[in-house]
Amino acid sequence: MKKHLVIFLLFIFSTSVAQEETTYTSKEVTISKHINGTLLTSIDANKPDLAILIAGYGPTDRDGNQNFLKTNNIKKLSIGLTKNGIATFRYDKRIVKQIRQNNVDKNLSFDDFVTDAIDVLDYFKNLNQYNKIYIVGHDQGSLIGMLAAKDKADGFISIAGAGQTIDSVIIEQIEKTAPQFTADTKRIFNILKSGKTTTDYPVALSSIFNIETQRFFMSWMKHNPVDIISTLNIPTLIINGTKDLQVSEAEALLLKEAAKDASIQIIKNMNHVMVTIAGDDLENSKSYNESQRPLADGLLEKIISFITSK
Repeated sequence: MKKHLVIFLLFIFSTSVAQEETTYTSKEVTISKHINGTLLTSIDANKPDLAILIAGYGPTDRDGNQNFLKTNNIKKLSIGLTKNGIATFRYDKRIVKQIRQNNVDKNLSFDDFVTDAIDVLDYFKNLNQYNKIYIVGHDQGSLIGMLAAKDKADGFISIAGAGQTIDSVIIEQIEKTAPQFTADTKRIFNILKSGKTTTDYPVALSSIFNIETQRFFMSWMKHNPVDIISTLNIPTLIINGTKDLQVSEAEALLLKEAAKDASIQIIKNMNHVMVTIAGDDLENSKSYNESQRPLADGLLEKIISFITSK
């Protein structure tokens, strides 16, 4: 009898999972030689809105993960939106593909990421299968997204996006965490602003200022987020969390000040990887590799409300 009960319960469980999975379709899409991603579409959707999700800094894949940082936050955001009738496309940053192929472009620039985002947006616009297309950028993806969205997208959402240029952000972080290197950090960025690179930096800063990274920073720091977001003539939503250790609420307020018509949502206890933190900084740091955590309370609802109300 117990054996039959176990089999019955397993059947019920597998059936419920199958039913959940069939609420949307998943399709692999190749945009260009650099970009591959996953398109999720609700089965019931008829010419739905589409959200293009752009991940943050580093070799971040379509799910929001790196080698030693696994949160699946972009994947969770994608599935959550699609289950609510909003189609989503998320993709691996081109550096991910290059690493997998052992062929990393040492001259990779920030503008290459912007080109990729524009290619994605143009691809889906040309299909003419979507009501409106929104760009949702997280962390570095916020700046990439606002550059790509200008004059092309129907709306833009920034999650944990900086309001300052990247050199100012890093200098601020160094001042807080390793103030003894503040002067060197400012000196190096001044050299980069002049269009030159340098090998004169402390060993402790080598992970930040190796030559390839310096060249990348040179292309990144020329873009000022507040200048760019102020030129967007589309519905804009700015989101930040009160437990974000990397991008403070002040950064979101800078963006809001520059984009007067934008909406802003500060989510209580949400951290940089979009989960709720009830405890201290140790819990916050550990959450960067805890993929079982759900998205922060209210995040999905605020994005869905913004998109569906337009």
